Amino acid sequence: MNSAIALTDQVDQYLVERRQAGFKLEIEGQQLRRFARFAENLGHRGPITVQLAALWATSSRGARKLTAARRIEVLRPFAAYCKRFDTATQIPPAMLFGRGHRRLMPHIYTEEEIQELLLACEDLRPPGGLRGAACATIFGLMAAAGLRISEATSLARTDVDLGQQLLHIQHAKYGKSRCVPIHETTAQALERYAARRDRDPRAARNEAFFLFDYGRPASRSGVEYAFSRLRTRLGWRARGDHPRPRLHDLRHTFVCRRLQDWYARGIDVDSSILALSTYIGHVHITDTYWYETATPPLLAMAAQRFTHGKEDLS
Repeated sequence: MNSAIALTDQVDQYLVERRQAGFKLEIEGQQLRRFARFAENLGHRGPITVQLAALWATSSRGARKLTAARRIEVLRPFAAYCKRFDTATQIPPAMLFGRGHRRLMPHIYTEEEIQELLLACEDLRPPGGLRGAACATIFGLMAAAGLRISEATSLARTDVDLGQQLLHIQHAKYGKSRCVPIHETTAQALERYAARRDRDPRAARNEAFFLFDYGRPASRSGVEYAFSRLRTRLGWRARGDHPRPRLHDLRHTFVCRRLQDWYARGIDVDSSILALSTYIGHVHITDTYWYETATPPLLAMAAQRFTHGKEDLS
């Protein structure tokens, strides 16, 4: 690689090779292209160096150590790929900025915050359009059923069975598919949105369940942009470890509320959590177990139940 342009080409070639092997690398691909542009803007020439990797890793707006560690984690396999063609390429050390994965406490929404968010969607432009109705229904669905944002926006009309109160999630994370039963009130909210959507004559041309105005399907980026605007307007402050409340935290909120409800009702979480893990589409049950200690209320409930269990054995 003798130029920044060649580095950009190398990123594209790397992504093609990895995706042919079955890896999606959507976020990683975006990050690697940002790295290539960063190198170009610096006027970097020649192979990747540890110094270049460190400069890019620490150049994020927040300059957080965890962000730097995750960037190094993304860059290392790409650097190893480049080393096959240029032995002068330096692979940054895995722990250059520490561990790239650390469980961060999410922002668990209150009922009042969720209601504020849904009501605020009415102000999305154009007034009275489908964008506001679609976003409100998607946000509500994420809070009520724990869906990922990509799962909600990817729903086709044939995936939504309102009669059976069932969602068919196709090709979700890791290529998994599953059926998600929904509550009667959730089905009613989806039915109300569908009725409003179908009053638009341009909506009939698209098979997507969630549409914005002019018959365009709701996209993940469009929904996330709307959420960021509403979050700023509502003036929310994060209660977790992330800089701001995130759209994905609606999914965290669903899981934490379910666990809190089980603890409050005396339900054995260990015997029920596998069903919850399957419901939300986790591949590893340990990912679901982590939510038990994600918030102080859950930790307090778990500790209280442990104390009572010891008393029963004494």
